[in-house]
Amino acid sequence: MSMHAQFRRRYRLDETPVHFTLNGVLETGRRGDTVLTAILSVSGRLRQSEFTGEDRAGFCLIGACQDCYVMMADGRRVRACSTALEPGMAFTTDLGAMAEVAHE
Repeated sequence: MSMHAQFRRRYRLDETPVHFTLNGVLETGRRGDTVLTAILSVSGRLRQSEFTGEDRAGFCLIGACQDCYVMMADGRRVRACSTALEPGMAFTTDLGAMAEVAHE
């Protein structure tokens, strides 16, 4: 992605790579990552707010709020901070693309 990553991976660099798709681009996380960690390791934001369009990166990061929900490419929503990254997951975090998925 063109944005600088929020997180810079310093540990667990040798963990097994886990491939996922973010807004149509193939990205790589690591075994043991949450969805939030994987996305913020490659992107400057977790998602765009569906209400204001502003960038969001999560809030509590412990599963107590709802700020980290991200939409999967198939239309399901998952809580990024407490969902384990699995191979082949695909996420849509841009407002325009989210609206298209929601109306399919």
